[in-house]
Amino acid sequence: MPQMITIPRLNNQIQNLQKEIQNLRSLVIGMAGKDKEGQYKPSFIKKILQSSQEKVKNTFSDKDSFLLQLTDHD
Repeated sequence: MPQMITIPRLNNQIQNLQKEIQNLRSLVIGMAGKDKEGQYKPSFIKKILQSSQEKVKNTFSDKDSFLLQLTDHD
């Protein structure tokens, strides 16, 4: 007979998985924050990770459009 999973048990398992994911993210950020020259500031790592999640604002197709975007940047 297959084992039945109740909603509360499933919710508990989901919460446990969410905690594990948070711990893994913390570990990855901690590992990414180190290099040969020293340790990056946690605020820098957080900013970089947030930036990587954002939608791309500008695109370019060739060197001229890239340079144009650089000169138009305020």
